[in-house]
Amino acid sequence: MFGNIGIPGLILILIVALIVFGPSKLPEIGRAFGSSLREFKNATRDIVSDKEEEKKH
Repeated sequence: MFGNIGIPGLILILIVALIVFGPSKLPEIGRAFGSSLREFKNATRDIVSDKEEEKKH
């Protein structure tokens, strides 16, 4: 997903985020992003397992 960005691109994104949101908001934003990503993975896993169960029957 982020394979083409590279280390310099990630550093630039982090610096811009630090400037825009400030140091106090970054941990909160990171937690929100992490929980959203976790929920997306769980939903995707559930959909894939449902499709596999349908193929078996």
